[in-house]
Order: sequence, then structure tokens, then C-alpha cells
Amino acid sequence: MKLSIVVPAYNEQNYIRNCLGSILKERQNYLSEIEVIVVNNASTDSTEEIAASYPWVRIVREPNKGLVNARKAGYLASTGDLVANVDADTILPTGWIKKVFEEFAADQELVALSGPFVIYDQPLKINLMVRTFYYLGYIGYIFNRHIFRVGSMLQGGNYIFRRSAFEKIGGFSNEFDFYG
Repeated sequence: MKLSIVVPAYNEQNYIRNCLGSILKERQNYLSEIEVIVVNNASTDSTEEIAASYPWVRIVREPNKGLVNARKAGYLASTGDLVANVDADTILPTGWIKKVFEEFAADQELVALSGPFVIYDQPLKINLMVRTFYYLGYIGYIFNRHIFRVGSMLQGGNYIFRRSAFEKIGGFSNEFDFYG
């Protein structure tokens, strides 16, 4: 399996180094299986220059602002069997890539994987509120997935999907301007 990590970025010069540094640490054992794409979404700061300073990062320019446009451009440029969307202000936790490969290898019917993350540059109070949101979201997921059987929820700043499943549903929809 090959994993494409797409990092949409609009004016992220203060965060992109930490994000790419965490990806670098995680990808060290998987060099041939990982591609990293940073989508410069019309940044006016030094986001692109910082990302370009990492030789293993491919830059894609998307002049049409918007998260869905950036994610779609990254997806179209990617070649992986699995495509991850990781926000530029996110730090991957230790073992993240290993967990992704293990979960998708163990279940050939798994189409997507998502998880919460800590917003590292925010105070504890904000992170506690975010954690509460995820717990409530998880309860909603349990009801929707296992009781009502109507679907699941993906957390936008940290999710991975299987390319083949994504293609079957038609990819990104232009009718949504947030997640897509």
C-alpha cells in the first residue's frame, strides 16, 4: 500500500514546519510507501517556500481559495492507494503511519479512518472543549453507525480514505464548501 499525505495550506508559515517535521519523523520507516503533497492554497506568506525546503515534499498550487479546493487538488495530484488529509497546523502523533497501515491491512473493507487530534498551540481549556466535542461526536458515530446504520463521521483535520472507495462515490463534491 502507498499512502499519500495531503496537507492543504493557506498562510500557514507559523505551523507548516511543525506539521512537516512530525510527518518526517513518522515516515522514516516507510520512505518508499509515503508521498507528501502540500497544497499552497493562494498563500500570501512564506508557506510555499517553507514547504519547498523539504526535498521530499511536492508542492501543488491551487489558486482557488477554499479547503475543498485544496483537498481536491491534493487528491488529484496524489498517487497513493490511501489518501490522508492532514491540516497544516496538525502534528502527527508517534505511531500514526504505522496505525494507518495496520488498520487498512487488517480490514480490506475499511474505507476510511479518522481520529481526534490535540491542537498543540491552544490552551488546555480549548483542548478540553475539543476533546468534549470528539466524545460527543463519537457517541453520535456509535448511534449512526451501529444503531441507525446511516453512516459515519470523519474528522476533517485528520482522516484517511481508500482511493478505490472514494472513486466509487464520485470523489469530492463541489456542492460542499467545507469538508467536500
